[in-house]
Amino acid sequence: MPISATNDFVVKFANVNGSGSASANELFARCVLRMGVPVASRNIFPSNIQGLPTWYEVRVSGENWLGRRGGVDLMVAMNPQTWNKDLAEIERGGYLLYDSTKPLTGQKIRDDITLLGVPLTTLSNTLEGTIPRERQLLKNVIYLGALSALLGFEAEVVESLIGEQFKGKDKLIKLNMKAVELGHNYASQNLAGKCQLKVARSDKVGNRIFIAGNDAAGLGCVYGGATVCAWYPITPSTSLAEAFTAHCKKFRVDPVTKQNKFAIVQAEDEIAAIGMVIGANWNGARAFTATSGPGISLMQEFFGLAYYAEVPAVIFDIQRGGPSTGMPTRTQQSDILLAAYASHGDTKHVLIFPENPREAFEFAAQAFDLAERLQTPIFVMMDLDIGMNDWLCEPLTWDDSRAYDRGKVMTAEELDAGKQFARYLDVDGDAIPYRTLPGEHPTKGTFFTRGSSHDAYARYSEEGKDYTEVMQRLLRKFETAKRMVPQPVVRKAPVATRWGAIYCGSTSVAMDEALAALEAQGLHLDVLRIRAFPFADSVSDFIAAHDQVFLLEQNRDAQMLKLIVNECAIDPARFISILHYDGAPITARFITAAIAERMAVTRKEAAE
Repeated sequence: MPISATNDFVVKFANVNGSGSASANELFARCVLRMGVPVASRNIFPSNIQGLPTWYEVRVSGENWLGRRGGVDLMVAMNPQTWNKDLAEIERGGYLLYDSTKPLTGQKIRDDITLLGVPLTTLSNTLEGTIPRERQLLKNVIYLGALSALLGFEAEVVESLIGEQFKGKDKLIKLNMKAVELGHNYASQNLAGKCQLKVARSDKVGNRIFIAGNDAAGLGCVYGGATVCAWYPITPSTSLAEAFTAHCKKFRVDPVTKQNKFAIVQAEDEIAAIGMVIGANWNGARAFTATSGPGISLMQEFFGLAYYAEVPAVIFDIQRGGPSTGMPTRTQQSDILLAAYASHGDTKHVLIFPENPREAFEFAAQAFDLAERLQTPIFVMMDLDIGMNDWLCEPLTWDDSRAYDRGKVMTAEELDAGKQFARYLDVDGDAIPYRTLPGEHPTKGTFFTRGSSHDAYARYSEEGKDYTEVMQRLLRKFETAKRMVPQPVVRKAPVATRWGAIYCGSTSVAMDEALAALEAQGLHLDVLRIRAFPFADSVSDFIAAHDQVFLLEQNRDAQMLKLIVNECAIDPARFISILHYDGAPITARFITAAIAERMAVTRKEAAE
């Protein structure tokens, strides 16, 4: 029986990297959005330049489920090399759209799906005045036209988006519209009634925006007062530095002199990048770097310097699959322990975990306040899924009356008034000392910044008492950070339950859907979303209030569980790990099945 669904299905495009399919596939997602229907898109691509398989998955969800569902209802198969794999992903009763210019000879075919053959190559060859490369690119637009007929897109939506994409290029607009028309007409005349998946006009999108986390974070850096970025290109963080550059050119150029009021340095490597960031912050600028796991590994010694010398710094870690080169274009949450204890010796760093691009914007801006308040590195831990994919989220907002919090910076006036200054002295019990900025006063407030052992007055000392006093104060400062970082979000089940679940980052959208599915089965649990480390006391309280707590992570080694057990001194037997780390975003189906199975086993054991 063919799948029949309106505003609730998954389309996946199987292409070849470098074939020019990305813009057409994204255009498909935006067409659905323009019809008022929410989508969740995922770009799955290889870490080479050209020639390997690439996929683009679009979940159409009138119910506003924005995580990956799992399974495919309609596959657009444009890559012969992955034919069998793509065919196997289609749900029973699903659909396969393919280039039928040549008959299917030798390819595996399933009898439980509907074939939608469109002669894409033949149609593209009818486009007059085009060269072979152009016809190859336009095949992607032709299948977009076919899909627009099969799924019921409004013609005005497609035409409007193409006009926007090629604004000012009339020849390209006409050529692409002709390609859409070819696909649309063929599907209308030859495939009418064969596809029972439909997109119907709705109003579920509202005023939400479609934006990638790296773009949102780059803008958050601008609003957060950053003027310096030092970075070295690495997937999947490069687009964050590029977004910051683009936003600075719009917002950080003097309108009169046309001079740039920002500095962006592509360093020779990650080590140089973090060194520049620390130097810029020490000088009073707000500076950051964007990197991923391998970059975090290289920056370790400098993290220890910033931690011990108490210099603010912001680091964006867009997490990818590891170890080593690993899977550079696949998502994971596998840098948690690496970042939390980065550098040799005893170090603990503040980590914050946004769940989507909106929080990526908010947390990016907040990170600079936190870094200066706490005088320490702040790690913004985003998953590749958030950083590199477009998400539907609430508009980014900003309070123009908000002032930057520079923390405890002693001014020239305070120094002249005789206020005592000791760089590493805790004067008011929060373990955060006062600092001065270079050039603040010609004779007062100077100190020697060092990575070696020192006393409260920044004097070199290897006395055990001086060293332990500084290290204990750094621990107390970490306790102070608990009150400043984003607090956990707790959601109670509709009925009382002794089951709980903890998660963070991009797992959030899949967890939302899984909770609804579990409740439909009569399975209830309270949930807590971690938004920062150090952990608030409410994390321990939440765990204590439940007999068993599922801990969902996108890594192999249960890194968040280990961090909680280590920092909160909790018996690991209270936890049930649910681990997903194949490089694809975790799905609601995976979470639902894993939790339901374990709850069923526990109930059976209790009954026996």
